[in-house]
Amino acid sequence: MKAPWDRPIVDAPAWPIDDGGPVVFLIDAHSRVERALIDGWISRHRPTGVRTDDLYIPTSRHGKQTKTDPRLEARLAEGDDPLLVPLRVAWLAKERDGRRRVTLKDILALGDPRDPNFIRQRWVRTFAPDRIQIVQGEPAPRSQLETRWQDPGGRGPAEGTSLADFVSLKAWLALERAERALRGTRYKVPKFIGEVLFRSRGFQQGVAALAAAEDVSVETMRQRTGRYLKEIAATHSPFVIDAVTGLMGWIISLGYHHLDYSSEKLQELYKLGQDHSLVFLPSHKSNADHLVLQYALYENDFPPNHTAGGTNLDFLPVGPMIRRSGIFFIRREFKDNEPYKFVLRQYLNYLLEKRFPLEWYLEGGRSRTGKLREPRYGLLSYVVDAYIRGLVDDVVLVPVSIAYDQISDIASYAAEQRGLGKEKEGATWLVRTISGLRRQYGSIYLRFGSPISLSDNVPQGVDLTSEEGKLVVPKIAFEVSKRINDATPITPVSLVTLALLSQSAAGLTVDETMTVLEPYLAYVAQRDLPTTVPLSLTTTDEVRGALGALVANDVVSRIEGPADDVYVIEQDQHLTAAYYRNTIIHFFVNSSIVEVAVAGMRRDDSTGVDEFLSRAFAWRALLRFDFFFDSRDEFRDAILEELRLECPDGVACLERGDLSVVLAALAPYATPAVLRPFIQAYRLVAEVLVRADSDEELSRSEIQQRALDLGRQYEAQGKISTPESLSFALFDAGIALANNIGLLHPTTVPSERKSFLADIEDALADIDALNPPDPVPK
Repeated sequence: MKAPWDRPIVDAPAWPIDDGGPVVFLIDAHSRVERALIDGWISRHRPTGVRTDDLYIPTSRHGKQTKTDPRLEARLAEGDDPLLVPLRVAWLAKERDGRRRVTLKDILALGDPRDPNFIRQRWVRTFAPDRIQIVQGEPAPRSQLETRWQDPGGRGPAEGTSLADFVSLKAWLALERAERALRGTRYKVPKFIGEVLFRSRGFQQGVAALAAAEDVSVETMRQRTGRYLKEIAATHSPFVIDAVTGLMGWIISLGYHHLDYSSEKLQELYKLGQDHSLVFLPSHKSNADHLVLQYALYENDFPPNHTAGGTNLDFLPVGPMIRRSGIFFIRREFKDNEPYKFVLRQYLNYLLEKRFPLEWYLEGGRSRTGKLREPRYGLLSYVVDAYIRGLVDDVVLVPVSIAYDQISDIASYAAEQRGLGKEKEGATWLVRTISGLRRQYGSIYLRFGSPISLSDNVPQGVDLTSEEGKLVVPKIAFEVSKRINDATPITPVSLVTLALLSQSAAGLTVDETMTVLEPYLAYVAQRDLPTTVPLSLTTTDEVRGALGALVANDVVSRIEGPADDVYVIEQDQHLTAAYYRNTIIHFFVNSSIVEVAVAGMRRDDSTGVDEFLSRAFAWRALLRFDFFFDSRDEFRDAILEELRLECPDGVACLERGDLSVVLAALAPYATPAVLRPFIQAYRLVAEVLVRADSDEELSRSEIQQRALDLGRQYEAQGKISTPESLSFALFDAGIALANNIGLLHPTTVPSERKSFLADIEDALADIDALNPPDPVPK
C-alpha cells in the first residue's frame, strides 16, 4: 500500500518547459501539508540536470507576510534569466452529480472545503486525494517581468517597489487565474486591490497631486486615500460568495416559489462580457433585488457583479458579509471631497479595465410608487468618462427589470409616502425583513433589456463639460430607463389592481373583474406587450386566484356576501394597490394621452390633427417628471399609432370634427385610472404654492407636508377621488414641474402660480370630460 504522501493527486500539471534552462518555483503555501505536496510534485517531475530553486513567496491566504523572502531578492539579482513558475495547492469541493460545488451545508458543517485547516488537509490528503490539485500559474521569464516592473505606465508599480515584491504580486495573480479555471467563472473576482491598485504608479501620482492641491504631506494623503479605498472596495471571498448565495436562495424561497428568467439570455451576456466591460443596471423595487440577480448569476456560473451599495447597509453582521460577496460601499454625499472622488474613480476604472462586471441602481434608491424613478447620473458619468479617456475600448450597459408578483416592502412604502420616516437599516430591521417573507408573494421575474454600447452612443472625443457633452449622460440614462420599462413584464396582479382602481370606490365580484379586465387584456395582446408566461386571467379560477393573493397580503379586501364575494380596495389600501398598478402604468400612458387630448378637444369644440398633436405634446410636457417619453418625433409617431390602433379612421375624424366617433372607439377609457392620480397630486402642490405668502420661501419637505395636509382635508370632503394621489413621491414630480418653470422662488409673481394652478385644473377638467359608460354590465 502506498504511503499517504505518494498517493496520486488529480490532474497534476506537467513540467512547465523542457528546454533545460533554470527554473525558479514561486511557491504559495501556508501549511506544512501544502509544502510537502508541492515539494513532492517537484521532486517527482524534475528533469535530470535542470537547476531549480524552490522559493516561498509570502502566502496569499490567511494574511500576507509583510516581507518578501530575501532569497528571492538574491536569486533575481543573479545574471541569468530563469523561468519563474508560480505553484499552489488547490483544495477542491466534493464531487456531486459530476460537479464540484460547495453547498451551504458544507460551509455550515466544517467551513470552506476549498480552504481547509491543517487537520482537514491531512484528512483529505489521506482519504480523498482526488480533491487535491497542484495549480501552476502561467510561467514567465525573469526578463519579461523586469521589463513590466520598469514600465512607467499608470498600472505599473509605484516607485520604491522592489522587483521581488512585484514578482510575488504577479505570481499571486497568475495563480488566481489558474485556480479560477478550476473553480469556475463565478469566482472571477479581483484580488490584492491594495497591491495592484493602491501601490500602482498612476494611483500614487494622483495621491501626490492631491497632496499638493490640499497643501498636506504625501504621506498624509496616502493614508487618507488608503482609508477611502478600504472603505469603498469589495473584498470577495469564495467562501462568503457560496455562503451568502446559499443564504440568498433560502431567503428567496421563504417568500417566493419561483424565479423566472432565461438562462440563454444570461449566456448571451456572458459571451458579450468576454470582450466588453459589462455594467448591469437593474430596476430597484425591493430589498431582495440584489439577492435575486446575484443568485441567478451564481447559478449560471457567472462572476459576481461589483454592486454599489449605500453605507447605510454597512452594519454588523450584514456589512462585512455582503462586502465579501461583492458589494462596494459608497457614501451618499461626497461632492466636495476630491480625494474620495479620486479613489472611487480609480476603483471603478480598475474594475472596468479588468472587465469585472459592475452593478448599481440607476434610480439611486428603491421605488416607493412602483414606477421607475428619475435616474441619477453620478456613477454613470464616471463610466462614460473612463470610456472617453480610452481606458476601455467599450462598455456595454445592461438594462435589467426585476419584477415581482408582490413584495414584502409594500407596507413601509405606503407609510413613507404618507410622510412617515424611512426605517433605519440595522439588525432589527434585517430580522423584520426576513420575517416578512414568511408570507407567500408569488414569483419573481428577471428580464434583460436590449444592451447599450457606449461606442455606439457616445461621440468620439466629446467633452462632457461642453454644451453637447452635458447631454450625453442624461440621454444614455434615459435610454436605459426606457429599456428597463420596455422589458418589464405585465403580471396578473398588476393588471388586476389596474382594473380595480379604474372603478374608483366600487367593489367588484370575480365575474365583474373579468369584464373590466377584457379590454386591458385585448390592449396587451394587440400591442404584443411583455407578460409573464402565461398571463392567465381568462377564467374565474385564475382571476379569483389573483384576487385571493392580493387579499392574503392585505392589498385588497374581500367582503363575503350571500350571493357573491365582492373585492374592494379600501381607503387605506389605495397606495399599496397603486404600487402594483404603477409597475406597468407606462404601457398605458400614451393611450391615455390620446383619450384625454380628444376629450379636451371636444370640451373646447376644436378640431384637426394638428390641434390633437399640440395637446398631446402639452400632456407630454406636463408628465415629463413622472414618465419616460420618446423623442418628439418618436412620440408623435407613437401617439398617431395609438389613435390608429383604436380608431382606424381617427385622423380623418379629427379633421372632420367627429370627436364623438373617436371617443366611442377609445372607450372604455384608461385615463381616469392612469393619469388622474398624478394630476390630482400636481393640483395639491399648485394650490399650496398659490396659498403661500408672496415672500415665503418653501422647502421641498414643507411643500410635501402642506400638500398632504390639504389632500387629507379634501379627501374628508370627498374632493379627492383617488386617495393614492396623497403621496410624497407624487408630490415630488409636481414640485419638480413647478421648479422647472421658476415657481418656487419667493420672488415669483403670484399670478404665475395661479396660472400654473389653472393649467392643472384645466387638465383635470379634460380627464373629467371622459364619462365612459359603466364597463360592468348591469
